[in-house]
Amino acid sequence: MNLKQMAGYEAALEIKNGQIVGLGTGSTTHYFIEKLGIRIKEEELDIMGIPTSYQSFFLARDSHIPITTLDEHDVDIAVDGADEVDPDLNLIKGGGAAHTLEKIVDYAADKFLVIVDDSKMVTKLGQTPVPLEVIPSSSRMVLNILKESGASPQIRMAQMKDGPVVTDHGNFVIDADFGLLEDASKLEKELNSIPGVVENGIFSNVVDMVIVGSDEGVKKIRPV
Repeated sequence: MNLKQMAGYEAALEIKNGQIVGLGTGSTTHYFIEKLGIRIKEEELDIMGIPTSYQSFFLARDSHIPITTLDEHDVDIAVDGADEVDPDLNLIKGGGAAHTLEKIVDYAADKFLVIVDDSKMVTKLGQTPVPLEVIPSSSRMVLNILKESGASPQIRMAQMKDGPVVTDHGNFVIDADFGLLEDASKLEKELNSIPGVVENGIFSNVVDMVIVGSDEGVKKIRPV
């Protein structure tokens, strides 16, 4: 069992019968959704999932997890991955360009669990750029504002198609390199104040537990 699978499977054991579960997006949450589907079948659990992307929707469907929406249900618990986790359990997310709906579902949940392998644990956020989902017509203006603030931004380009990455909502993603972040919570708010920015990939002061897959086994970290 690889480290991502360890974390994902452990998180699936945290889910209780009757809960509405936010289903995150990414390679680690793939294992969580897989294991949750197995538990629902084997234990005959009454659980419904709220996907955060087309990817998690298709995975949930293939795992026979009943699907619902935020319009129909509140979220009891959300489980999602992260690109970086700092010692205060702040996150950078958005490597999969799904951070807008992830943030909506994760922040709406009564409890938010993050699942990662230990390579994602950092001493300070900013090892990777901060993703911003932006309305396409605003992209030039947003790029200029980010450059004026001292960041090094660029529109994320697709790997298997010509042109930029297009999110599930039809928007572009700008990856902005700020270097190491001194105040993640402040920057999260400042970025969302830029006209044209739909949402950014900093998640601050919201995580209830991080489940880490490591060579020493599974670690569970809670806020101090």
